Amino acid sequence: MDKKQQSEFMNRLREVQGKRSQRRFASDLGVYQQNVNRYLNGQTPHVSFLLTLNEIENVAPSWLLLGKGPKRIR
Repeated sequence: MDKKQQSEFMNRLREVQGKRSQRRFASDLGVYQQNVNRYLNGQTPHVSFLLTLNEIENVAPSWLLLGKGPKRIR
């Protein structure tokens, strides 16, 4: 991802996080808070994280990564 894509990804991930703290968001997803922190700071997420977001938050990976398509898939 280039810097613009990273910034847009981080904004979309923050949108999914909402008002939850990183710790709470990670807990809700069942992942480590350090990973959420890395992704919120621009690191490309692992496929397993995208699948978890899809399963628990109903977030479409194409929307999260690329901003394309609907945000929610269910």
